[in-house]
Amino acid sequence: MMLQAKHITKNFSGVTALSAVDLTLYPGKVNAIIGENGAGKSTLMKIFSGVLTQYDGEIVLNGKAVQFANTRDAEAAGIAIIHQELNLVPYLSVTENIFLGRELVNALGILDKKQMQQEAKALLMKLGLDIHPDNKIAALKVGQQQLVEIAKALYTNAAVIIMDEPTSAISDKEVDNLFSIIRQLKEERKTIVYISHKLKELYAIADTFVVLRDGKTVDAGDLKTVTQDELIQKMTGRQLDFEKSGKAVNDTPVLLSVNNISLRHPLFRFTNVVEGVSFNLHKGEILGIYGLMGSGRTELMEVVFGLHPKNGSGSISVNGQTIKVKSPAQAIAAGIALVPEDRKLHGLVVDQSVGSNISITVLRQLERWGLVLSNRKEKALTKNYIAQLGIKTASEKTCTKNLSGGNQQKIVLAKWLATKPQVLLMDEPTRGIDIKAKAEIYQLMKSLAAQGMGIIMVSSELPEILAVSDRVLVLCEGQLTASIPIDEATEAGILKYALHKKETAA
Repeated sequence: MMLQAKHITKNFSGVTALSAVDLTLYPGKVNAIIGENGAGKSTLMKIFSGVLTQYDGEIVLNGKAVQFANTRDAEAAGIAIIHQELNLVPYLSVTENIFLGRELVNALGILDKKQMQQEAKALLMKLGLDIHPDNKIAALKVGQQQLVEIAKALYTNAAVIIMDEPTSAISDKEVDNLFSIIRQLKEERKTIVYISHKLKELYAIADTFVVLRDGKTVDAGDLKTVTQDELIQKMTGRQLDFEKSGKAVNDTPVLLSVNNISLRHPLFRFTNVVEGVSFNLHKGEILGIYGLMGSGRTELMEVVFGLHPKNGSGSISVNGQTIKVKSPAQAIAAGIALVPEDRKLHGLVVDQSVGSNISITVLRQLERWGLVLSNRKEKALTKNYIAQLGIKTASEKTCTKNLSGGNQQKIVLAKWLATKPQVLLMDEPTRGIDIKAKAEIYQLMKSLAAQGMGIIMVSSELPEILAVSDRVLVLCEGQLTASIPIDEATEAGILKYALHKKETAA
């Protein structure tokens, strides 16, 4: 089995996503596709997997030219894809999602639910995912959902498996499990196509590389023949370095004070997801929060933003004034904004335009005579943020779903910056974003902090925590276990606190 792209070209609304791309993917190898967001990686993968059917050029599979009419055609030909943006039905079970469209039936033509559950359980065990196959997708965290996506692809027994940012939301232990599975697939002579912005991860698992830049093939070869610095230069044209902040903020006023925040588990009566967490955020500070999956990082941000009014408890103060935050509307009114972990599900209306997504948080400010939306005001607002954040789009009218993940994330940032927040909560703000786009977001965060904004950034990437934060909070099993000044923070030290729960919160 071998997969080739020959002179593939694809345009979206006047923007060229791919321009005469050529590449070859080999069996029994992990073929890394590398490039910035907007380089064309995901677009090419969607063509390979039958998601996009209109393009110029030719796809060659196992020596024969193929043209897929839809994803079923691609699956029938032996190609499966694990999308960066999860493609699951939230209110169906894990089993139902894995077998959706390919259900097992018995001799009477009746759904064989027992057999499907057993096979789903075996797949979950193979991935080291300790959940019941009857659990609803909506009840799972993003990392667990991503492993279910991987289980779906493994069930098809495809010859070509495309993995688009498969580790962007899973823990180190889950990454190890995934890599073990990938090595088994290599031994079975599967063709693994692997997209990731984590270069350290690529060097651990990939054999070959293809670099895309601005929709074109820049270079290809054996990964062991190039260094990380050389890859970065091929991707971006320049070296990108991140240094620790080294900034002291303890002398600046306290902007946000969080006191004894707890969150009851929605199902288990005597269990807390977050337990007694207290901390201060200073004006102009970037506060990093790190913890392993299940540590309560996302849930803590959600409580501060008013998303759990019934199960959450504790008090919150902004500029010394205690505020009620029993809904996102109250949080926004108090000057708090949240960039969510899952931009597609919680951050965007992907079928709407770039302009509509940016302006949605401030529609009242854009009204004319208090009756109708002023197109002139909306256009001016959106053009300002498109320019300020460097959003790569043909115009503010472009449909958001046609943009790359990195550009979509910038739109989420823009819509919240439009509210002029004092406190910006950012949950995995660079998930699935390339190195250059990360640098741009880091620079934006530092610029906002320099203007006095307080920023809380949740990240599962330690290098990112160390590169951007002024101080690091560490969570373990819902408790705060450490508050570390950035000049004292190390990866080993942070991990030590992330792995050990305290009896009493720090």
